[in-house]
Amino acid sequence: MKRIYLFVVILSLVGFYNDVKAQKNPSKTFQFVLGSWEMQMPKGKIVEQWSEGADKILNGKSYRINAKGDSVLTETLQIRTIGKDIFYCSTVANQNEGKEVCFKLISIKDQIYIFENKNHDFPQRIVYQNLGKTEMLAWIEGELNGKSRKSEFRYKRQ
Repeated sequence: MKRIYLFVVILSLVGFYNDVKAQKNPSKTFQFVLGSWEMQMPKGKIVEQWSEGADKILNGKSYRINAKGDSVLTETLQIRTIGKDIFYCSTVANQNEGKEVCFKLISIKDQIYIFENKNHDFPQRIVYQNLGKTEMLAWIEGELNGKSRKSEFRYKRQ
């Protein structure tokens, strides 16, 4: 019985160590987001593009492209380390007085990455799920005016 308990403790510590290691290097942890992703919409598409910048910071941009091909930048993004934690930081056009809002990485499990900022009006959580080389699911969720809300973004690699 003691051996089983010891084995479970060792496995838990190894898992914890791997999570801690992953949180120190966002460019490795979030390698799956790099590249260009698109989601078809009834009146066009949403494109999200990610690249690796200096200091292992991941830089992203989100665009809306209408049926005519006109594009509008809607959001600039970063996944970066601040102190000892990883954050997803977003600057959305015409929101938050043009200021960046950051969400702390709080969970990594089964290829699902959850970022949270409980003090933000909406969303309070931004989630990315790695579905393989050609698909990625992202969603935003939280409460808005006392009601629970969730919006999904199912991307395909371009």
